[in-house]
Amino acid sequence: MGENELGAFLRARREAVTPAEVGLVGGPRRRTPGLRRGELATIAGISVEYLTRLEQGRDRRPSPEILAALADSLRLTSDERVHVHRLVKAVTGGACQGSAPPAGVARPTVLALLDRLGTTPALVRNGPGDLLACTAGYRRLAEPLGLLDAEPANLARFVFTDGRARSVFPEWERIADAQAADLRAATALGDSHAGRLAEELSIAAGVRFSSRFQSSAALPARVGVERWAHPAVGELTLAYESLELPDAEEQRLLVYLPADEQTTAALEVLTRPAAAS
Repeated sequence: MGENELGAFLRARREAVTPAEVGLVGGPRRRTPGLRRGELATIAGISVEYLTRLEQGRDRRPSPEILAALADSLRLTSDERVHVHRLVKAVTGGACQGSAPPAGVARPTVLALLDRLGTTPALVRNGPGDLLACTAGYRRLAEPLGLLDAEPANLARFVFTDGRARSVFPEWERIADAQAADLRAATALGDSHAGRLAEELSIAAGVRFSSRFQSSAALPARVGVERWAHPAVGELTLAYESLELPDAEEQRLLVYLPADEQTTAALEVLTRPAAAS
């Protein structure tokens, strides 16, 4: 993890916002992706010099008012706004730099919720990507693919070190980007276990992980669509929702739903009780 996580995040978001999104006209000679520093500084009402110090890590303690102005100017989502404030707290000592092992299970009420979801593929994961619990529907979907072979199962480790991952995920590059970004976000907030996993994957997977980890300052999307290739039913198109649970260990509930009729029919075959035999 780099030492300037706040600056890297702000720059990544600045480069992702198009001039049109903030009412500016983009010219053909623009060499900078997204907004120029001067443009963002003007919109946010701060000096270019101060924005430069923030992005370069020479100032890591912006006031709440400055953060709010930048968040508005960069069109940050709620998740991204929270992440920015927590990055500042990580620098100033207000964030928990936990050294205790992460919990290996979800709360009883969360487990009860998973039980109610039944055949719907859903799981609970922590910041480093360990799978803490899942529904029967997710188990029937993921077990034949090898996602649950390891103990504990870890999504990032599977994506980057298991030879089957590229077959399971036809859009492997996009999945890998998201897993690296999730791991970097957890590491940036002081999760020592995420940091150790990042070191492990840098060795085990080499540049295909480390290059993504170093460049993935922005948060991945919490909703979207994934394509999976299943040996029993063929290609699946799965929409997902990722919901943060009120827990200090960054646990998230991830729910998959069919995005088309073919996937609806395939999941009915995969997740009905008879498919488990």
